[in-house]
Amino acid sequence: MMSEINFAKYRQIYFLGIGGIGMSALARFFNTQNYSIAGYDKVRTTLCEQLENEGMHIHYNDDVSLIPPQFLRADDTLVVYTPAIPKDHTEWNYLQEQQFTILKRAQVLGLISKHYQTIAVAGTHGKTTISTMTTHLLNSSSLKANGFLGGISKNYHSNMVLSSESKMVVTEADEFDRSFLNLFPNMALISSMDADHLDIYGEHEALQASFVSFVDQIHEQGTLVYKKGLPMPEKRSIQYYTYAIDNPEADFYASHIQLQNELYQFDLESPLGRFENLILGIPGIVNLENAIGASALAVLNGVKAHELREGLKTYQGVLRRFDYQIRTPKLVYIDDYAHHPEELKAFISSVRKIYPTRKLTGIFQPHLYSRTKDFAEGFAQSLSLLDQVFLMDIYPARELPIPGVSSEMIFKDIKIDDKHLTSKANLLELLKNHKFDVLLTMGAGDIDTFVKPLKTWLESK
Repeated sequence: MMSEINFAKYRQIYFLGIGGIGMSALARFFNTQNYSIAGYDKVRTTLCEQLENEGMHIHYNDDVSLIPPQFLRADDTLVVYTPAIPKDHTEWNYLQEQQFTILKRAQVLGLISKHYQTIAVAGTHGKTTISTMTTHLLNSSSLKANGFLGGISKNYHSNMVLSSESKMVVTEADEFDRSFLNLFPNMALISSMDADHLDIYGEHEALQASFVSFVDQIHEQGTLVYKKGLPMPEKRSIQYYTYAIDNPEADFYASHIQLQNELYQFDLESPLGRFENLILGIPGIVNLENAIGASALAVLNGVKAHELREGLKTYQGVLRRFDYQIRTPKLVYIDDYAHHPEELKAFISSVRKIYPTRKLTGIFQPHLYSRTKDFAEGFAQSLSLLDQVFLMDIYPARELPIPGVSSEMIFKDIKIDDKHLTSKANLLELLKNHKFDVLLTMGAGDIDTFVKPLKTWLESK
C-alpha cells in the first residue's frame, strides 16, 4: 500500500494532531511543497501558532464541521494522523467512514525519505540532540542536508530544515509504536536501547529485537554507528562503527577532554584520523557523548576537519534540551525534556559536573501512568541525585489512569529529606516559599507551560 501512494494525486493534506513535534515537521515540509495544509489539535501551543502564521488552518475542537470544506474531498485530500489520537475521536472516525486515504505519520516520513539519501538516528534517548546536531554539522559543511527533527533547533528556529542543494536527509527514527520500521536508511545511528514503551513492547527484549529489525532495514553496503556496549549483532554486509565518550576501544571517542567555561574542549579520535581542538557549543557531559555520535555521522559522510570544528562550536542546541533559561552567578535555571530514569540520571549528573558545589533543585513531572508504573524505582533513584525535589502529578498524555499508580510510587522511594509532592495548581505557590541556586525543570508533559512563568518570577526576585 505504502509504495503505491502518489503524493502528486493530492492537493490538500489534513493532519490529525498537527501540533505534535513530528507531525508539525511533516506539515511544514508539505507546506513548502505548495500543498494546502489544515489540521486539528487539542491545544493551541506556541508551535501551533507558528504553523498558523505560516498559513496553515488549525482548529482545536473535535468537530467535523470545523474542517475546511475543501479538505472534505476524499479524492484529493490525504489524511495524516498520529497514534496519539484516541480511537473514539469524532473526526478520525468520520474520515475513516468516508474512506479517505489515511496514513500514520511514520508511514509518510518513510515515503518521503525514499527520495533522499537517509541518515536515521534511533535510540530511547539522545536521538533529538544527535539528529539536530548532525543536521547542523552537515549544513556547516559544503554537503548540506535536510532535517526532520524531534525538537526545535535553536540554530534554525524550526523542527524542519530544508536545503535545495542536498539530497541528504537526517531524520529521527522513533521506536514508539515501532514507527522506525517504516524507514530504510542508508546510514543509521543507535544511541541507546534502554527499557521504555513497555506498554507497547511488553518486555525489554522485544524492544531490543525491534532495534535489530531496524538495523536489518539499512541499505546493503550501508553504515551503522552505535554506542559501544549496546547488544548489537554484527551480522550483515554493512559497515559497523562504535562510539563512546572516552573509551579507546570504540571507533570514535574523545581524548584530551577539558571543561572550560562550562563547555567541553576535546579531540575526536576516529578511523579517519584525529580531529583536534574541538569545542562543543552547548554544555553537559551527556551532550559530549551525543556530539561524538553526531561527529561520527558527519565525518563518515565527508565533513572536513575545519567544517566539523566550526559546526560543533556554533551548535546552539534544541529547545527543552539542556536549555538554559537563567545563567547568572547567583542563579541558574535549566529546562530539559528528560522523562525516563536514564535521561534524568544523565541530565542531573551532567549539571552536577558543571556545578559540583551548588545546591541542585529539581521539579519533575512524570509522563504516562504506564511509564511511572514500570520505572518508579528508577525515577526515585535518579531524583535522589538532587539536593531538593518537587514532584508533580503524572501527565497522562494518551493514557487513562491506572488504578493505584500515582507520583506517590516515586516519591516514597526518593532518598533525600528535602522532597515535596505537589499538584500543578499548587506548584508556583509552593515554590514561592523557597530559594534556589541551580533549578531544573524536567519532563515531557505540559511542564513546559511553567517555564516562562517561572523564569519571569525568578527574574523579578
